Amino acid sequence: MFDLSAADLLDAFTRELQLCKLTPGEHVVVLAEPASRGDYVAAAFGAAKACGAHVIAATVPGGSPAPMPSTHTGAGPGLSSVLADRAAQDLLKSADLVVDLTQEGFIHAPVQQEILRSGTRIIFVCDAPDVLIRNLPKESDKADVLKGVDLLRSASTMLVRSAAGTELDVQLAGAKPEFQCGFADDPGRWDHWPSTMVLCWPEISNGRIVLAPGDILLPFKEYVHDPVTLTVVDGHIEDVSGGAEAHMLATFFEDADDRWARSLSHMGWGLMRTADWFATAMYGKGDLMGMDARAFAGNFLWSTGPHPVLGRESYAHLDIAMRGCTVSVDGTDVVVAGRLPA
Repeated sequence: MFDLSAADLLDAFTRELQLCKLTPGEHVVVLAEPASRGDYVAAAFGAAKACGAHVIAATVPGGSPAPMPSTHTGAGPGLSSVLADRAAQDLLKSADLVVDLTQEGFIHAPVQQEILRSGTRIIFVCDAPDVLIRNLPKESDKADVLKGVDLLRSASTMLVRSAAGTELDVQLAGAKPEFQCGFADDPGRWDHWPSTMVLCWPEISNGRIVLAPGDILLPFKEYVHDPVTLTVVDGHIEDVSGGAEAHMLATFFEDADDRWARSLSHMGWGLMRTADWFATAMYGKGDLMGMDARAFAGNFLWSTGPHPVLGRESYAHLDIAMRGCTVSVDGTDVVVAGRLPA
């Protein structure tokens, strides 16, 4: 959206890699595909060298298409070229840090977990340049999200309420709390720049989710215009009703031909105070991934489809970002009417 110089990008990527605790002598792989931004590849390469690291830029063929275009959200096997290429996997496993500049990555593919288990840390970067720079993380962001993780880890129930009518009860047993803080500084850590959020992977949730005008549907990158009511029974969306967006969601679920399309996946709340809720309206759909919406401070983010804790593999991955919710974890309000408590 804004013109940024090569120097601006180099500076931002250097600061990002410093947050990832890149040290002189470490090995970096800048992973790209033909559709990746060349200026990002150059900035990541230059930043790694500025940090004194050994660096290799590797371009691999892009991922294979999903069963239908609307579900190509990174939820499936990801970069098929990496999945089928042992040499590529070994290269990534040998790195201390992988800067993943591919458009979809292989976030939910088992091979990524293999790479992480080797001790490699991965930072995924896929958004517009000024979005990256505006939302450049701070070291203190990690401490903030870890407070939420600690709260979830010891809790049994999360309640989500809104003036629009949302009433969702979530059971947290075995929900595996996680976080994103925008940088990957620990061995075996995957993270996403930009992002600051707390999330978990519950199995059981019951109640009603009511999407209000202004909530955001991803990856459609569309704002809700008319209220949508979703009835949730044991973590499964049993009914969708409302206006045009309700019809869009119902059609998505039907066309996905995926047994997990209507099943809830991860959910949590955003803490990225620099995020701009209006960013989705200000860029072309191909220009951003939508992390402003996903990590906006005080949002409630929930998703459908893949669920690694339960071993569910799925292409039908939606992220839905809501404003105005109150999120309570065992009686402690972590979000109040769409705002983080002071």
